[in-house]
Amino acid sequence: MDYLALNKAAWDARTKTHVGSKFYDVAGFLEGKSSLNEIELSALDVKGKSLLHLQCHFGLDTLSWAREGAKVTGVDLSSVAIEQAQQLATKTDIDAEFVCCDLYSAAATLQRQFDVVFTSYGAICWLPDLDKWAEVIASSLKAGGQFYMVEFHPVEAMLEGYSYFAQEQADVEQEGTYTENASDEKHTMVTWPHSLADVISALLKAGLCLQQFSEFDYSPYNCFADMIAGGQLGESDERYYILHQQQRIPLCFSIAATKPA
Repeated sequence: MDYLALNKAAWDARTKTHVGSKFYDVAGFLEGKSSLNEIELSALDVKGKSLLHLQCHFGLDTLSWAREGAKVTGVDLSSVAIEQAQQLATKTDIDAEFVCCDLYSAAATLQRQFDVVFTSYGAICWLPDLDKWAEVIASSLKAGGQFYMVEFHPVEAMLEGYSYFAQEQADVEQEGTYTENASDEKHTMVTWPHSLADVISALLKAGLCLQQFSEFDYSPYNCFADMIAGGQLGESDERYYILHQQQRIPLCFSIAATKPA
C-alpha cells in the first residue's frame, strides 16, 4: 500500500474544498485576521526567528507566523496545498517559502536549520513512524532551537473507536472532510494512532530536551461530533468541549522542547 500516494490524493482534493470554507476563513485572513489560536500564540515568540512549519496544509498558520515576525518556511505533502499557500503569500505580500515534499524527506530537501520547528492540530496521525519524525525535527533545528507542537489529544480518537496505542496495521478508511462545505465525496485515507508516551519518547530519543507538556480540556476548532460551544458552559465561545459521563475530556496537548546548544 502506497500510503503517501493515497494521502496526497486525499489532501489534494480536500484542499480544494478547504480554501472556500468558512472553517478556514481565507477571506478573514486576507483582511488581516490571524489563523493562530490562543494556545500556540501564548507559547511562542517568533519575532526575528526562522521557523519551519511541518505539514503546513495550505499555509494559513505559516503565513500568520510570518505576520508575528518570523521568517517562515512551510512543508506539505500536497502539491495543491503548496500551490495555494504560494498564491496566498503573493496576495498578502508576505515573504514566505513553501516546499512540497514528504515530511520524512524535509530535512534532506531543505538542507538548513531553523530557530523554531512547529507543527499542529491533526498532523502526526498521518505518520507511521514517530522516531523518524522526531529525527527530522532534531536535524532541522539549530543548536539551542525550539520545537513546539500543539495537537489533538489521542483520548478523543479513542472515544471514537480508534486505538490509543500504536499498532502495526494502519487505519484505512473512506472519509470525507471536516469543513462545513464538504460534499459527499470520499477518499481513501491512511492514519496511525500514537499515544502520548510515543510522542514524548520519540522526541527524547532524538536528543531533544523536554521543556513543557500541557493538556487542554477544549479544542479551538469545532471539528468533532457532539462538541459543546464554550458559551454554553460559561467559557469562551472560541473554545469547544466534549463531555463524557458529564466530565470534560482532554482534547488537545502541547509540547515544547529544545535542541541542546
